[in-house]
Amino acid sequence: MKLPGYLLAVCVLPALAAAPVPLQPLIDATPAGGTLRLAPGAYAGPAAIHKPMTLDGGRRAVIIGDGKSTVLSVATNGATLRGLRLTGSGDSHDRVDAGILLEGDNHRVEDNEIDDVLFGIHLKQVNHSRVAANRITGKPLDLAMRGDAIRVWYSRHNLIEGNHFTRARDLTFANSADNRIVGNRFTDGRYGMQIIFSPRLLVENNRLAHTGTGIVVLYSPGLILRGNHVAHALGGGGGGIVFKESDDALVENNTVLHCTVGLKVDAPPQSAGALTVRNNRFAHNIIGLFFYGEAGGHRFFDNRFENNLSTVAISAPGAGSANVWRGNYWDDYQGFDRNGDGIGDTPHEIYLFADRIWMETPMATFFRNSPVLELLDFLERLAPFSAPHRVLIDPVPDLRSHFPPPRHKETKDR
Repeated sequence: MKLPGYLLAVCVLPALAAAPVPLQPLIDATPAGGTLRLAPGAYAGPAAIHKPMTLDGGRRAVIIGDGKSTVLSVATNGATLRGLRLTGSGDSHDRVDAGILLEGDNHRVEDNEIDDVLFGIHLKQVNHSRVAANRITGKPLDLAMRGDAIRVWYSRHNLIEGNHFTRARDLTFANSADNRIVGNRFTDGRYGMQIIFSPRLLVENNRLAHTGTGIVVLYSPGLILRGNHVAHALGGGGGGIVFKESDDALVENNTVLHCTVGLKVDAPPQSAGALTVRNNRFAHNIIGLFFYGEAGGHRFFDNRFENNLSTVAISAPGAGSANVWRGNYWDDYQGFDRNGDGIGDTPHEIYLFADRIWMETPMATFFRNSPVLELLDFLERLAPFSAPHRVLIDPVPDLRSHFPPPRHKETKDR
């Protein structure tokens, strides 16, 4: 049966309207330095930008990849991507299939929605660029098969700010010095943030939760970690903040909650630099601090240690022995503050008693805090079989949150 022309048009037009518009011809028709404002609707990728321009989706344009490659690639200087939704990258780790691939300098990638992608945003030798207020969700894959929400490689002087990442593998910064990572959120990942050979980063006011490890710093000196909130990093061997052979860092005003280890430090014995760790809160972790294989020399000032299953652990006697402690708050302090000045009358000291069993014999960790080890620890403290090993001494422990301040006579109840 042959349909009348007008009925044929009614049937065909909706199908044509649903087909994505090819994006590449629109990009090619935009002059260098110009702005391409996409009308609401769907556009077919992959597409590539090779000239400075602005691509603006007005939050109503969707770029749909072919499921085999990167959705949108930029290889120029001075491009701006704004208000786009990008979806449907390939799944190849070898190709680093991503929502957005950036190359060049002075880019702006702002207020985009990126989902169903293997890698979110890949910065490849990018400098002086801003990646801000983007929302990135990875493909629904097993953790090990996901890609990074953001990958920054051989890139410097960039600002990564106010992005929201979820369901990805890591946030990776490799061989990328002098970047700022500020005010981002990341949940459901492996490493919350992995920093490798990337000195002098500012990592500030980020929130990471439900990842295997929070912030891992490898071979990257001169970092500033300030005001970050790391929670529920409970992967095998993970920690809220981990430093390996990364000297001269400042770690201040961070909160680390409910992690395998609050802060783990591993540096070679010949290391000349030291960490300054101050005004942080480590609470409800299995181990508050762990020192591995080095004498240290790190400075711990004005931190709070609350409700950790073990406050401090070491890999062997001598690890962390050169650290400097002053003015920290310890919830297990057993002294007094008789003059009410907020400082403990006696130093706070931590010794290894039965803890040495599970620290020196890892298989015994399973029995930590069991009734048997609790009994052994009690007996060791009551009548030591051998001289216990002192892990640290804080000569002026802070008690301002430990005891209420004394009342003056004029305010005493009548």
